[in-house]
Amino acid sequence: MIQPDFSKLPQQLLTTVITDASNGQVLMVAYMNETSWQKTLASGETWFWSRSRQELWHKGATSGNTQKVVSIRVDCDADTLLISVTPAGPACHTGHYSCFYRDINGNEIEA
Repeated sequence: MIQPDFSKLPQQLLTTVITDASNGQVLMVAYMNETSWQKTLASGETWFWSRSRQELWHKGATSGNTQKVVSIRVDCDADTLLISVTPAGPACHTGHYSCFYRDINGNEIEA
């Protein structure tokens, strides 16, 4: 198994792109440290590092909108992750399916 390289970046956080396994749509972008990576592998659900709260968080722990991991890819430099999931609900804390529900003008584009 390819081990992501958490040592390259100053904060030891890897950018992690989350997509819906059923349609490939980008749901969110978050950050993983080595601990959240290990928890994700062990649990089969996504865990991240919150830069604002400075703590681990299990996606959906309070909302119920968990994300079951279907597949994980690592980029060529082993410092970015792409995780396909089966979401149990909206990915965005606003209640939208995806965090990317607006265009640059602020217009909602979600179907």
